[in-house]
Amino acid sequence: MTDTTAGGNWGRRLSWGALVLTVGGVAAALVAAVGSGAGAWSFGIGFGILRYAFFASIAGGLLAIVAFFVARRDGVHTGRLNLLALVIAVAFGTYLTNQIATARQVPAIHDATTDLVDIPQFGTLQVRADNLENIPDLDRPELAALDPESRWKAIHRESYGDLRGLRLPLSVADTMKRAEALVKARGWETARLDRQAGIIEATATTFFFRFKDDVIIRVRTDPAQPDGSIVDMRSISRVGGSDIGVNAQRIRSFLADLQAA
Repeated sequence: MTDTTAGGNWGRRLSWGALVLTVGGVAAALVAAVGSGAGAWSFGIGFGILRYAFFASIAGGLLAIVAFFVARRDGVHTGRLNLLALVIAVAFGTYLTNQIATARQVPAIHDATTDLVDIPQFGTLQVRADNLENIPDLDRPELAALDPESRWKAIHRESYGDLRGLRLPLSVADTMKRAEALVKARGWETARLDRQAGIIEATATTFFFRFKDDVIIRVRTDPAQPDGSIVDMRSISRVGGSDIGVNAQRIRSFLADLQAA
């Protein structure tokens, strides 16, 4: 075997190794998500797998860069393999990095609502037993001195002050029809539909890890305009401490679509 051939083999091996690492990392992440969502293992284990999948993918991207120069030096054409591995690593790494950045920007709470004074209460779906446990105090004495519910409300007001009830120039019945259609369009699983009381309870399932979040939509006559209605929402994650802002964003998106419908 000539030196050129040996060098070429190394270039190919590195390129294929880079692709295996990046594709394997993504595959491991998918397995972690599917397994956690199906209940094959806990979400903690799933996140542990995801962490190593991230490291594998990043290692694959770095190896692709090395492989590019080795293959180029030895006259081996593996540019497409290296490019594919690098694109996968960058895309996967960017997605997870954005998730981590978002998690650091939002508080570690998992219960969001438009009304902190008259909080929408579930009747069919059950609020998780530990819903108000482990509410962070953000290392602030004034928060640490509060009881868990008051601490949650204080953090909620600071972080999600934009969440508020939606006023519509529609009757409760017409607003309920709009809300029902949106719940169905989103694929949420309806647990309770009480048109007379103006209540919808449903469960939303996230795309990646298949987290279950419970949602209640409350429609009442608007005191400020008797011919109109006011819509309040609440969305709670069934597991985890931080929801990475998902529940608040779900409320924003739903109410925006409800207003535009």
